[in-house]
Amino acid sequence: MISHHAALIYTMVLVSASDRDMTDPELRIIGEVLRDLPVFADYNKELLPAAAAACAELLDDEDGLDKALGLIATAIPPKLRETAYLLACEVAVADGHVEKEEARMLEMIRDRLKLESLAAAAIERAAEARFARL
Repeated sequence: MISHHAALIYTMVLVSASDRDMTDPELRIIGEVLRDLPVFADYNKELLPAAAAACAELLDDEDGLDKALGLIATAIPPKLRETAYLLACEVAVADGHVEKEEARMLEMIRDRLKLESLAAAAIERAAEARFARL
């Protein structure tokens, strides 16, 4: 079992690492989220490297992705499921494009969190609009 904070971090790390390239914009978004969002107000930010490393280590295990997604689904309460998906979407679009691996990861997260399709589509569109460039 992991905390809801760790689960939110795992969600962002899964998306960022899904294409095997954790870009600076993606890492910057993760840092901004931890610094700015109310859900992390009571989180010790110094724990971020350990949480990210634990997620990466888990992914090296056999069935690690499935285990990570299971931990996320168990630890994130229903009230924070849309928040988790929003964070995942923001990490995916942070560098200006969504790779096919990131899109697949978003789909897996959406399914595990059992999000309604209309809510998920609205969240995806909001994240794209937030990071739109000319």
